[in-house]
Amino acid sequence: MTETHSAGARPAATPTETRRMTTVQAILDALDLSMARDPSVLLLGEDVDDGAGGGIFHTSVGLSSKYGEARVRATPISEQAIVGAAIGAAIGGLRPVAEIMFMDFFGIALDQIAGHAAKLRYMSGGQTAVPLTIRTAAGAGMQFGAQHSEMLESWVCHIPGLKVVVAANPADAKGLLMSAIADDDPVITIEPTLNYWVSAEVPVGDYFVPIGKAAVARPGSDVTVVTYGRMTGFALQAAGELAAEGTDAEVIDLRSLVPMDEDAILASVGRTRRAVVVHEAVRRGGLGAEIASLINEHLFGQLDAPVMRVAAPNTPIPYAAELEREYLVDAAKIAAGVRTVAKA
Repeated sequence: MTETHSAGARPAATPTETRRMTTVQAILDALDLSMARDPSVLLLGEDVDDGAGGGIFHTSVGLSSKYGEARVRATPISEQAIVGAAIGAAIGGLRPVAEIMFMDFFGIALDQIAGHAAKLRYMSGGQTAVPLTIRTAAGAGMQFGAQHSEMLESWVCHIPGLKVVVAANPADAKGLLMSAIADDDPVITIEPTLNYWVSAEVPVGDYFVPIGKAAVARPGSDVTVVTYGRMTGFALQAAGELAAEGTDAEVIDLRSLVPMDEDAILASVGRTRRAVVVHEAVRRGGLGAEIASLINEHLFGQLDAPVMRVAAPNTPIPYAAELEREYLVDAAKIAAGVRTVAKA
């Protein structure tokens, strides 16, 4: 068997109308539309109902009032129970969307995620689908401290049987979430915390971004920057600065980490012959190493410089504001990495 399966997600629509939304509003819109179009969709997680404010980041405001508490279920503070109940609901024919407040808490539910959600289709010979979506906030920059700020995408990317997506903008946040909910396999949707308040034009109505398809966020010819999530914005900022210096950087926004659009990466690096891989997570054991290995395995003889990784240092995330700023990857650090590769 392969690690991915055919899904119920619809193809991306060509938007005919857009409305400016924050990422929070785009996620809420995706949840609302998904619940309206499919009565088997339900939400569960801590404080997701209107009585508790519609989620800590207000991504489910109004939904329990609109669809009832049977479909928007506030849970105890137990990640094991949230994911376990969601897996049971998925096996039973529903399409649950489980919210784990911060990705740092995934460790508590990894038995359910890795041992059950990711494996049940395989262990049943393809007979038991698990149409489960797990949403979670991740990333530093708000002084939430070391236990509420980590990007742990490499954890879930390492588990066969899961799909993993990370949106860089409100439109993709909506489109990827709608595709995740419609998918017949378990999908982890990682939501960069500081992107919640970013606003942009978002297609109105049903909108599906295909899982497994990267986007060229900025075309370029001199070097390829491969990234995802919040780092895409910083990469675009760095590319703008580098353009003024005469370096034309192409920015690939992966959007989907599993399955990954390897063809898009290799096509871009095959043209530019230089690559910088950027992620917010710590450098050691990060997804950047997997991407660098992919590039080296396929394009080693064509590269004009070694693949560069720009990532966070291998330490817990500091709480002090000035130390957190120093820890974080930003446009200046990405630009410095690109300059090193471009001059090689």
